[in-house]
Amino acid sequence: MRVLINRTLDNRYTILERVGGGGMADVFRAHDKLLDRSVAVKVLRAQFTDDEEFVTRFRREAQAAARLSHPNIVNIYDVGRDEDSYYIVMEYISGETLKDRIVREGPLPVETAVRVALEIAEALEHAHQNNIVHCDIKPHNILMTRTGRVKVTDFGIARAVTSATMTQTGTIIGSVHYFSPEQAKGAPVSAKSDIYSLGSVMYEMLTGAVPFTGETPISIAIKHLQDDPQPLREINPAVPPILEALVLKAMAKNPEQRFTDVGAMIADLRSAQHYLRDDHTRRLAKEDFPTQVLPRVDVPEPPAEDGGAEGPPPGGKGKRAWLWALAGLLVLAFATGAFLAFGKFWSTSEVVVPGVVGKQVDTARNILLSSNLRVSVTDAFNEKVVAGYVISQSPEAGATVKEQRTVMIVVSKGPEITVVPDVRSMKRRDAELTIKNAGLTLGRVEEQYAADTQADTVIAQNPRPPAQVGKGTPIDLTISKGAGPRKIVLPDFRGTPLSTVTTQIESLKLKVGSVSEGPSDRYPPGTIIGQNPSPGSEVLEGSSVDLQAARSVSGAVKRAVVQVTVPEGPIRQGIQIVVTDSNGRRVVYENVHRPGDRIDKTVEGVGQVRVQVYINGVLFQEQVL
Repeated sequence: MRVLINRTLDNRYTILERVGGGGMADVFRAHDKLLDRSVAVKVLRAQFTDDEEFVTRFRREAQAAARLSHPNIVNIYDVGRDEDSYYIVMEYISGETLKDRIVREGPLPVETAVRVALEIAEALEHAHQNNIVHCDIKPHNILMTRTGRVKVTDFGIARAVTSATMTQTGTIIGSVHYFSPEQAKGAPVSAKSDIYSLGSVMYEMLTGAVPFTGETPISIAIKHLQDDPQPLREINPAVPPILEALVLKAMAKNPEQRFTDVGAMIADLRSAQHYLRDDHTRRLAKEDFPTQVLPRVDVPEPPAEDGGAEGPPPGGKGKRAWLWALAGLLVLAFATGAFLAFGKFWSTSEVVVPGVVGKQVDTARNILLSSNLRVSVTDAFNEKVVAGYVISQSPEAGATVKEQRTVMIVVSKGPEITVVPDVRSMKRRDAELTIKNAGLTLGRVEEQYAADTQADTVIAQNPRPPAQVGKGTPIDLTISKGAGPRKIVLPDFRGTPLSTVTTQIESLKLKVGSVSEGPSDRYPPGTIIGQNPSPGSEVLEGSSVDLQAARSVSGAVKRAVVQVTVPEGPIRQGIQIVVTDSNGRRVVYENVHRPGDRIDKTVEGVGQVRVQVYINGVLFQEQVL
């Protein structure tokens, strides 16, 4: 068994303690020596490292998951191998799993369960849009930060698990309490498999129990295929019917009967969330403002006439008197209202309403009063009209009304003021949501390299906090592009074949620019004779390098050094060096040597040059220039 505690992977990640794990991997808290921060490192267990197909899928899927960037998904920083250890480096979350919370508290409050499900669904929606299916959604893979944010983890490796063998030593691989019927029977999975698993997680959040239990994983898998779970409201009557129906739809056996996609599930979750808020408001209204039953008001009856005659029938004359009194009050109220609203409605004098929109409120009031009109003032926030000036009026300017008619004017209070939130050091998406929630808008977004700030993180904003600005004010952001491309010292490629140089340039994360040819009597055709930038220059990663390769030139003089070592044999051996080129055949060297003598001879030729070495008249070696 591998000992990982205190081991440093790739001379960077020092393993400190084990914090969790599953059937395929162990998770450790580690220290990133390069960036001086805590990270989580997931290390593939030793028994799977020899499965070449699994390891390939593990790395490919993990790298695919690293493309995901969402506030509800654990960030993946790195993927690597150190000796026999395959590992994934992830964001370290200080908190607990959703499973831990359910075990500790039991069923979650309905509003909390819906909020958690929404955040999980939004994470899945982002993954599905990037063609990644989680395949192992369960409370154990849902992390809860200390601030309450939900973080989904285990993207990538779960896909590799379902791609490998379904069983290992007789045990079903995967989370049998949560996986979909299609996973239970080994059929291909899709985004709808994640929807089923999320429905199972919601079931547990609302009831405190998993949908199905059994003595063996196989028996539980069969229940996923055949049985319906116990109704939620039988276990927890606080669950509203709208939420129970949502969970049942997500957990439909047939994928076609589930939500069309996780976006549709999000829409229904939000509807359920609105319902819960409205229901909470209704309950508050019922408790705080109960309907009052007023006591009956009886009007006293007048005494009966002398002679013993009976009085009026009950409710007769008294009721008529009460109705006449009520009618009189209504008429009086109408007359009063008409007088206040329209002035002397019996008057025949009329005036034209002057326009006061855009005028200062005191000036507007004086203008209206001087026209024998009344004034009623209300105020409202307005981003376009300066505080204290009229936004609108009713009746409008130019209308003909009777004198003393009340003119309603709305006066601006200026823009609604809010405090600019501090979004520096936030991820871009979190910053945008914070700005929106503060009633502000996103302004210009610029990007720049920052060596000490992680990519996609806000490094500056304008206006800066804690400035007070009007609602709707745009907030400009500067986003980090990360440390930026590294500098590379350019090697000397001259004399190297073009094909080799192309591979070398790509390995340095550079690009091959233009490739031209030029004459050379020093280098053979196809080798590099020039480069731009020049050797030793510093270039940025991703830069282009222009190359010039040698071409064959007729008439150009070719030179080469011929080296001959006289072999064992007669004590006197005759050595001849013969050159054949465009000018014909000629002997350029001839002498007698002893065995072991070494001969170095520079030869020249034009066009195609053949150099032959003869010993005692027998061809010993040959080369073509």
